[in-house]
Amino acid sequence: LALVAAAATVTAPALADEALAKAKNCMACHAVDKKLVGPAYKDVAAKYKGDKGAVAMLATKIKTGGKGVWGEVPMPPNNVTPEEATKLATWVLAQK
Repeated sequence: LALVAAAATVTAPALADEALAKAKNCMACHAVDKKLVGPAYKDVAAKYKGDKGAVAMLATKIKTGGKGVWGEVPMPPNNVTPEEATKLATWVLAQK
């Protein structure tokens, strides 16, 4: 029972952040493991692995949009709070 509770504790935040990504319509253009319109989240995580400023930089891009880093298709600004943007950026960077 303790093992099940521990597993639930580990996966619950990841699922909550995936749920936020779905709720904010991020998954319309992104997937965890494959490129759609935008890059796969695991590719974003790999690109910024070890970059101490990556969470803040990605949170800003999530909130305000961006273009040119992953191709010609721009990412539009997203209707998220700064806290949600940081939570999403942290989750994206944790993908493997």
